[in-house]
Amino acid sequence: MSAAPPNIAVFPTPPSITSEPNLNGPQWGMVAFLVSEFAFFSTLLVAYVTFMGQDTHGPTPAEALSLPLVVGNTLCLLLSSVVIHHAEKALDSGSQTKFRLWWLATIILGGVFLAGTAYEWHDLIVHKRLTISRNLFGTSFFTLVGFHALHVSMGVIAMLIVFGLAMRGEVAGPRHTGVQLIAWYWHFVDVVWVAVFLLVYVIGRSTGA
Repeated sequence: MSAAPPNIAVFPTPPSITSEPNLNGPQWGMVAFLVSEFAFFSTLLVAYVTFMGQDTHGPTPAEALSLPLVVGNTLCLLLSSVVIHHAEKALDSGSQTKFRLWWLATIILGGVFLAGTAYEWHDLIVHKRLTISRNLFGTSFFTLVGFHALHVSMGVIAMLIVFGLAMRGEVAGPRHTGVQLIAWYWHFVDVVWVAVFLLVYVIGRSTGA
């Protein structure tokens, strides 16, 4: 056995590189869907900003919108993102009972948000006389918030379907694709709401536009 020549440097062996996990087909599909949804809501937000302050008659955001109810709604939606994360973790750990409880809690929080939105709309339409055709604020407000509420409704329906399957024992195993995709969608809906809340209820209401 021959020894290495003394003048040749011996370099350390580099650590092995672990490749990043690739997305599967459904995951890529959801990413593409969320990108298109991002463009859609960006358009609605830009439209809302464009029409801010151009109304010739009220009610204006400062006159119509009430913060306490919306703040409560926002907390419910933000909390639901935390809860659905725990549901994913419970499923990964193999705890079906905890998964069902966390998942059901997410559905309830989403339902509470929708109920709060319905109550807000009833107050706006019946007591504040703000409709979608009342003025530019009404048109842009009901379009933007309405489409967001539609997306929340779609998420709640999807979660109800998964919950029904889970009760039949048909949702199992870590990194369940259906659960993961719905969680992605739900987090996206929550992020969109943060943008809507800041623009419509904080900035728009404070400026009176």
